[in-house]
Amino acid sequence: MTDTTRKAARPVTPAAPAGPKRAAPTPRRTRLTRRLTPWLFLTAPLALLLTFTYAPIANMLAYSFTDWDGVSPELNWTGTENYTEILTRSELFEVFFVSGYYLVASVVQIVLALYFATVLSFNVRFRNFFKGVLFFPYLINGVAIGFVFLYFFQDGGTLDSVLRLLGVETDHAWLGTPFSANTSLAGVSVWRYLGLNFVLFLGAIQSIPGELYEAAEIDGASRRQQFRHIIAPGIKPILGLSVILSVSGSLSVFEIPYIMTGGATGTETFVIQTVKLAFQFNKTGLASAAAVVLLLIVLAVTWVQRRIVPDEKVDLV
Repeated sequence: MTDTTRKAARPVTPAAPAGPKRAAPTPRRTRLTRRLTPWLFLTAPLALLLTFTYAPIANMLAYSFTDWDGVSPELNWTGTENYTEILTRSELFEVFFVSGYYLVASVVQIVLALYFATVLSFNVRFRNFFKGVLFFPYLINGVAIGFVFLYFFQDGGTLDSVLRLLGVETDHAWLGTPFSANTSLAGVSVWRYLGLNFVLFLGAIQSIPGELYEAAEIDGASRRQQFRHIIAPGIKPILGLSVILSVSGSLSVFEIPYIMTGGATGTETFVIQTVKLAFQFNKTGLASAAAVVLLLIVLAVTWVQRRIVPDEKVDLV
């Protein structure tokens, strides 16, 4: 065997695989640009947020420690005198009893919204029509709603005319006594904000996987059992959000009672009282302190609610 043949018969050792190529380091300028790009997009929203939200809150907090009347360029530092006056004058806190009507109304509102959202999440005839009917009041301007229902509840108005057609004679002044006036106003708030909770619940229900409903129907589960074991656990976070919004909204009601009664006949809320302190009695410092107190109350109620019913991860699958 020749040398050439021996060389050809030798086994050829495969070459070692080449290691992974190391990526070229990203230039420092490119890395800096990538870090700054998100903040560049956030510049305008953050500027608007600081200008129209946090700056006014800071000013309100500063004014709450002064005796500013809202007009004079001069203001004197009074320390915690405004807060002491709010906490010691019982009549300033008595208006919170009016919020009880709206708290009861918010419970009715959540129950009705949950009921309609559950029914209309299944195959029901004309369900899109009913969805629009329920959500439409939330799209109407609150001032327009106030004026419409002002004529609705006035003596000899729409409500009295409808009752007269049904054979019911009444000379009751719907906005003439504290109980009937607050009940009527709370009913208007239910009519207006029902659509918001309805849409929230409907979106949460429709986000639940359809396979769960199919499996429940195969197992013979009724609609009530599907609601108890599938829908209720699945919408728990949205239900908690609706409770927070309802409670905070009940404590800070302003638009509808201010337009319809102006706070008369025992319908004055804490916000209406605060507005009167600022613009009718020229006590902007005291009104600012009242606004801060209301903010703290809402935050405290929200914190208690979150502690009692904490957010839990829902896993239905």
